[in-house]
Amino acid sequence: MLHSELQVNEYLYLAEQREENVIQGDVVRVDSNSSSPTVTHVIPAGGRNNISGVTSLGDDVFVLRYPNQQTIEVYDAKTFKLWRRITVPGLDGDSYGLAACPHNNCLYASDHGNNSVHRVELSGSNAVKKWSVARSPVGLSVNSEHNLLVVSQAERKLQIFTTHGKRLQKIPLQAGIERPWHAVQLPAGQFLVSHYGSLHGVCLVGVDGYVVRSYGGRHGYQLTQTHYPAALAVDREGRVLVADRWNNRLLVIDQSLSSAHEMSVRAPVGLYAPCSLWYDQSRRRLYIGEGNQNEGRVIVIDNLKDFSTVHVGSRL
Repeated sequence: MLHSELQVNEYLYLAEQREENVIQGDVVRVDSNSSSPTVTHVIPAGGRNNISGVTSLGDDVFVLRYPNQQTIEVYDAKTFKLWRRITVPGLDGDSYGLAACPHNNCLYASDHGNNSVHRVELSGSNAVKKWSVARSPVGLSVNSEHNLLVVSQAERKLQIFTTHGKRLQKIPLQAGIERPWHAVQLPAGQFLVSHYGSLHGVCLVGVDGYVVRSYGGRHGYQLTQTHYPAALAVDREGRVLVADRWNNRLLVIDQSLSSAHEMSVRAPVGLYAPCSLWYDQSRRRLYIGEGNQNEGRVIVIDNLKDFSTVHVGSRL
């Protein structure tokens, strides 16, 4: 497996100057003292296209856009202003998937076109490490063991790597999962996988890659259907939040994958083509990245204790 060390070229400000030297961006921000789930911030497109990944770590919010120009944007989690950019040399413009690991203090970006993953060290040397993975990597997530889970769309595989790029597991997926997009490993070891193709839905997959149970079928707009399900998030009760992209909605599926409800989001201009999700449980905050070429916003919901919510208001 190829490993290479590259230097991150960052426009980095000293921590004590952070509040004073932020890059002035087109950011909608409203402070909310409401105790109910509420849209409190929107990071607009700003002339750029799709959001292909969003995550956070501490007071940093990381945003990957498409095309990304080999950069990851970093926003302040309090002011929601752009304060630096991380340059990741060699990152393909057609890349999807972003994940942060607090245990290893690093950021991962999938490189769809170059069949690799880039690991950005967020302290110390600020180096980038790159390693090869199965073809066409898309969604990324970090499991409870602090290892990286990578979805290979072209080879229909799940791969698990240590933070230093050593492969621990390779799991071929059952044939019915044609185009997997994102996967999350549950504490018991099984996986939730979103996928599309002949069938669109979310599957619970065993460690052998076979489907235990599933939700969905032929694509559609009913509650029992999805249309291009993309990113996933799971709350403490096991509810599954799905970015149901071409239905322009968030779908909440129960732990048994037997029933669902829509989480309607009242946001400026509505919710369009959600494809990236990150749920910061410590802040009770949900980030939604839109895959809309005309907008490409990041919508932020605060006071979200879990995914039982049906309606999310807006203070914008």
